Amino acid sequence: MTSIIEQMLSRYKTSNIDEVRNALKEVIQEVVLAGLSKAGFFNEAAFYGGTALRIFYGLDRFSEDLDFSLLEPKADYDLSRCFSALSDEISSLGLNFAVEEKKKNIDTFERSAFVKGNTREHLLKFYPQSAGKVPYNELIKIKFEVDTNPPEGAMYEFKTLLLPSPCKIRVYDVGSLFAGKIHALLCRGWSRVKGRDLYDYLFYLARRAEINMQNLKAKLVDFNMISRDTDFTLSVLVDLLDERFKKLNYIQAKNDVRPFIKDTSSLELWDAEFFISATHQYLIKDF
Repeated sequence: MTSIIEQMLSRYKTSNIDEVRNALKEVIQEVVLAGLSKAGFFNEAAFYGGTALRIFYGLDRFSEDLDFSLLEPKADYDLSRCFSALSDEISSLGLNFAVEEKKKNIDTFERSAFVKGNTREHLLKFYPQSAGKVPYNELIKIKFEVDTNPPEGAMYEFKTLLLPSPCKIRVYDVGSLFAGKIHALLCRGWSRVKGRDLYDYLFYLARRAEINMQNLKAKLVDFNMISRDTDFTLSVLVDLLDERFKKLNYIQAKNDVRPFIKDTSSLELWDAEFFISATHQYLIKDF
């Protein structure tokens, strides 16, 4: 009898060990979502970020982490209260993963945890021909993080997962996801340039996605990029993006995203002129 995990893995066509790793990680991500749903997590939180975009909106790249935001600020939020239901969901599927909260030395608004399991042990179950290709002590690690002090203005919708078990997931809508991606693109530190931000930005542009401008303004105000009394128009945003694109390190950006996508040919186009042109053509609707 085919297990639920095997059924989920059958969606993937894998040709090398990296694709096998990613397939297993993506399935575990969905297991984590199902476990959190059963714990009632989505009564007070929503899913956002690159992995949300991949699972529910069709992004064609691998995304490592699971990012969540509370619906309302809650400084004393206890992430660990979800761990029991999450562990039960994982073990019920024949998986051997531990759930551990990440303790931080500096107090922040983020609460983080990891789901960890031995890579070789799980490859022996599902990809036995690949098990010998990884170190015996290699771990699959799925990080999930919750923002306990979310900016105002995000909008949500519910999406359905049928596997590993039917559940409903509260997700940022596309406009709010796009706002979050533009915030990351504008505000991520120079030493942390991520080609994944640029790749996802083009994904939104190609779909003519609307931006949740209220949510984006709140994020930029929190980051002190603009003031609360700024008349935050699309023209102002485009100027900010143009300046950012002129200063990015595109070699670093390409190297960052390359392991996460299968077709890397489009990366040859990446430079400031390309992103500025795409922004003016696709973001400004009447350009």
